Amino acid sequence: MIAHSQLAPLPSKLPFRIVSQTIGQGAYACIKKAVPTNSHNPVFAVKFIHKDYATRHGRITSKQLGIEIVIHQFLGHHANIVQFYNSGEDHTWRWIAMELAEGGDLFDKIESDVGVGEDIAHLYFQQLVSAVSYMHSKGVGHRDIKPENILLSAEGNLKIADFGLATLFSHNGVTKLCKTSCGSPPYTAPEVVACDTRMIQKLDQGYRGDLVDIWSCGVVLFVLLVGNTPWDEPLDRSYEFHEYVASNGRPDDELWHNLPMETLSLLRGMMRVEPTERFSLADVRRHPWFTRKNPYVTLDGKMENPVAVATQMFETMKIDFDQTPTASQRAHPSMDAMDIDGQDWQAQVASSQPDTPVDTIVFDWEKVSRNNISASQPTTSETPFMSSSWDEQLADEPSFSQFSATPSVPLSRTQLARQFRDILPSHSLTRFFSIWPSAALYENITAMLHTLGISALASSPPNSPTHASWIRIRTRDTRKCLMNGNIMIEMMGGTDSNLLEVNFVKTKGDPLEWRRFFKKIVVLCKDAVYKPDD
Repeated sequence: MIAHSQLAPLPSKLPFRIVSQTIGQGAYACIKKAVPTNSHNPVFAVKFIHKDYATRHGRITSKQLGIEIVIHQFLGHHANIVQFYNSGEDHTWRWIAMELAEGGDLFDKIESDVGVGEDIAHLYFQQLVSAVSYMHSKGVGHRDIKPENILLSAEGNLKIADFGLATLFSHNGVTKLCKTSCGSPPYTAPEVVACDTRMIQKLDQGYRGDLVDIWSCGVVLFVLLVGNTPWDEPLDRSYEFHEYVASNGRPDDELWHNLPMETLSLLRGMMRVEPTERFSLADVRRHPWFTRKNPYVTLDGKMENPVAVATQMFETMKIDFDQTPTASQRAHPSMDAMDIDGQDWQAQVASSQPDTPVDTIVFDWEKVSRNNISASQPTTSETPFMSSSWDEQLADEPSFSQFSATPSVPLSRTQLARQFRDILPSHSLTRFFSIWPSAALYENITAMLHTLGISALASSPPNSPTHASWIRIRTRDTRKCLMNGNIMIEMMGGTDSNLLEVNFVKTKGDPLEWRRFFKKIVVLCKDAVYKPDD
């Protein structure tokens, strides 16, 4: 492992000032907040990519890093795409300055296995389609549309991010086929997963970059509606996908049965296995479900009532302590990982901040700050707790509500709410509070991780009652995709308080899967969790 102190310092000559610690991180990249050199506004995000590690450990060439910048810059401005500002590099680092998505990750705010209401799903799906339609009109395919790359503005509107796998599939009227296996298996179209690079090149075949985006948008819509993916990978060895294909899009699965008929019609059209038969985005925009009236959508596709939307989403975030903490994804352990070119396909999947194999630790970045929870982007700072009373300390803390029998927006937020972010914080709600001694809590959490078969690959146990501790998590989620993060245990309210905050900070992986993992640990550690009814 490489300690943070051993890393090369960030570039000393930058056209901006860094104003935060790491607010997001990947295997060889970190994201920080910055402002112009002689100003405090605007605040934007800067992604720093360690070029040597990207090349040696991420299988990302210098040319690929350059393509990400060129394509992001080429896209220009769209309301639902994170805007590119500038880029630069020195011998060690390449940096990209971009719009700060102040609302954090959209899917951090969606309850796993629940989803959002149909109107809210429709709102965000319309914004997603608007962004993807714009990209396709400029000949750009994203090829990595998934929850981890879908962010929110401060007003709660959707923003697509991360163009590390984007490609120019059409230029000057000429359409080219893609020949690279990439993306995240649960969201990737079957023609991408089945792509054998050597055979494709030999036969001069490939797949359409725009059509695979349409498939991914269909999976995202499914997840918005039910809080789960329809399968772990689009291959016959996945039971759910095999049944979907065999039944012509009518699987005997309650997740599908609970969806309205018009929604099913749209999903089946977008997720047709044969790419040439798949809906175009024009077909999607004409579909009756897409054109339905929505009280939350303005004529220009923005949010009509952000406070109501945020409130509805907030009140679905709930921990059920009576639930058995088992995997909800219908996965089959006997399935092997995808093998393409003799390698683990899932470990090979690339992005601008790609996953690394579970047993490989490339960086040991400084611990992300308390208020960061987004692996892709950023959060705003919140006022620290200063009250000596536990109830007073937690009364305004949004994440505390999810442990109530009936979650509700804190009264202080309801009274003053004018915007989306006044209800839903930018940070994730994957945190709980405890009055257990820190050493006992640490041991309890590590024991529950062991119960789930998850090892703490690197950890820092408390060496005093007030000492902050953390547990590093590197594992695979219920769909066999890589998932990394840290569990941070910190004292709140100073040394005279015995109230602890346990913050689950995702550094890589699907936000809904991280939320699912968090819920399992909370239920297993329920005796240590401080609840509103205690």
